[in-house]
Amino acid sequence: MYSDVVMDHFKNPRNVGEIPDADGVGEVGNPACGDIMAFYIKVNNNVLEDVKFKTFGCGAAIAVSSMVSEMAKGKTLDEAMQISNKSVIDALNGLPKKKHHCSNLGADALHRAIEDYRSKQQGKIAERPLDGPEVCSCPVCDVNDPEEAPYCSSVCERTTGK
Repeated sequence: MYSDVVMDHFKNPRNVGEIPDADGVGEVGNPACGDIMAFYIKVNNNVLEDVKFKTFGCGAAIAVSSMVSEMAKGKTLDEAMQISNKSVIDALNGLPKKKHHCSNLGADALHRAIEDYRSKQQGKIAERPLDGPEVCSCPVCDVNDPEEAPYCSSVCERTTGK
């Protein structure tokens, strides 16, 4: 179900923690599945010198956060902004479809930290964007209604065997 890379990053997450004097902080959360991620960055000459994270969530969310931190460290800000959910999934050698939202959260948290840093450099306070949808998709039929999803999942399991 999970690749060896995912399991390694879950069991041995890299860059866990907080940077007390972070240059930028980005937080995201998905209330429907309970994942909450915060990324902290330290920037030197437009390069991410240090990246740390704190994640409350499932094993996939922890693995995603660890991988995103590894992918971002040492990159320029522009390069780090190119980290996408697909590139994170690819780096982890795949994730189950029902866990793809975790890769979005990881990339989004990093991007928000960079946006926070850039706003501070311009003397502005970064506006906190609204979090993404407050639901997780059914892995079988892509229902996006939090009220229907538990029912949908059980129906999908019975009808499709998945």
